[in-house]
Amino acid sequence: MFFSFLDESSTQAVQQQGAVNNTWQMIFTIGIWVVVIVAAYFLFIRPQRKRQKQEEELRNSIEIGDDVTTIGGIVGRVIAVRDDDETFIIETGSDKTRMRFKKWAIASVDTPDKQPKETEKKPSKSDSDDSKKEKNESES
Repeated sequence: MFFSFLDESSTQAVQQQGAVNNTWQMIFTIGIWVVVIVAAYFLFIRPQRKRQKQEEELRNSIEIGDDVTTIGGIVGRVIAVRDDDETFIIETGSDKTRMRFKKWAIASVDTPDKQPKETEKKPSKSDSDDSKKEKNESES
């Protein structure tokens, strides 16, 4: 009888320990899923939305005279923009062929003033060393 009491108390302790371990395991699993979802948001969803916003701004900023390339690879100059049905007309080739496209068909705007500004090239270390040598030679 004494042994059965020990057996019951040890069984209860094991069950309580198992319940505590089970709770921590569940919290850990939920934590991992939260980390995975947050990482997916910052690696995939957020950059995609940023890109879509930039493309939308590009398409809405089209003006007459801009050179554009469509998603089909057609290159031409915008001669008319119709905001009521979200289309634009481009003129392409030497025979001045005109085609009408939806704004979502624009892949890029090739007009130099519409393209992002490139940063000026900083002189490299070898360029500055060469100029120092030339300066020293001219002083001698």
